[in-house]
Amino acid sequence: MTVSEPSALADVLGKLQLEHWLDPLLALQRERMSPSAHGDFERWREVIVQLHSASSDAENRELLLQLAPWRKGPFDVGGVHIDAEWRSDLKWQRLEGAIAPLRGRRVLDVGCGNGYYALRMADAGAGAVLGIDPTLLYVMQFLAVTAHLPPRPVTVLPLRLHELPQACRAFDTTFSMGVLYHQRSPLDHLQQLRATLRRGGQLVLETIFLPGEESRAWTPPDRYARMKNVWLLPTLAELTTWLRRSGFRDVEIVDTAVTTSEEQRSTEWMRFESLAEALDPQDPGRTVEGWPAPRRVITTATAP
Repeated sequence: MTVSEPSALADVLGKLQLEHWLDPLLALQRERMSPSAHGDFERWREVIVQLHSASSDAENRELLLQLAPWRKGPFDVGGVHIDAEWRSDLKWQRLEGAIAPLRGRRVLDVGCGNGYYALRMADAGAGAVLGIDPTLLYVMQFLAVTAHLPPRPVTVLPLRLHELPQACRAFDTTFSMGVLYHQRSPLDHLQQLRATLRRGGQLVLETIFLPGEESRAWTPPDRYARMKNVWLLPTLAELTTWLRRSGFRDVEIVDTAVTTSEEQRSTEWMRFESLAEALDPQDPGRTVEGWPAPRRVITTATAP
C-alpha cells in the first residue's frame, strides 16, 4: 500500500471537472510525498499502514499520537478522540449558517491543514473538495483520519495555491481560513483566490484583524502572538477595502470573535505552547509583544 492513491485524486478531480489537472498534480504529489521530501516521511507512512490493520482502540491511539502535533480537530478515529489544539468545530458552527449552502458545490480549501474543515464541507453536501496545504505532516494526518472513515469526495495535497495549474475559475466556493496574515502580499493572495472562482462563486475568508474604525493595516516588527510569520494585520475597514480592490463584490462580515483559551489551547495531542503563552499574563487583552490579542473575522465575498 502507498499513502498516495492516484485513484482518490482522480475521483475528486473528475467530480470537479478538472481531469486535465491529474498528471501535473500527481507529479507534484509524488515529489512531495517521498523520503527525499521529509526525513519523517517513512515513519509517518508506516503509521498509516499500521492504522489500516490496527485491531484495538489502544493501538489506534498509540499510532495517532505518533502524528502529533494535531493542530485542527477534534476527530473521532477508530474509537479514539483526538483533542486537537484548536476546537475547530466552534469556528465551523460560526460560519456554516452564514455561507452559501455547500450541497453539490465544487470546493477549494486553501491552507486546509489536516482536512478538518474539508471533511465538514463534504458532510455538508459538497460535491467534491480539494484541500491544499504545504505542511506534509498535515497531509499525513488527513490520510490517518480517513483510514477509518467511509469514503468521501475529499483529497488533500501538499501544495501551495500558486502551485495549482493555471487559474481556471472552476470552483463554486473557495475557503481561505487562517492564511491571509501569513502572506507577504495579501492582495496577491486575494487575487489568486478570485481566479479560482467561477462567476458568482463565493469566497469564505477567515483571518486575524485589529480593532479600530480607521482603514489601516500594520506589520508587526518581529512577532505577533509569538508567531514570526505574520505580516499585515488589517482593521475590518481595511480588509473590506482589500477585498473590493481585488475585484470582489457583495463583501460581508459574517462573524467576529476574540480567540479564547477554550478554543485554542495545549492538549495531550499538541503539547507545545499555545494561545495562553502568547498573551500577556497581566493583560490577556494583549499579546506578549503588546499588540491587541487575536480577533478573528469571517468574511464572505462574491467573484465577478
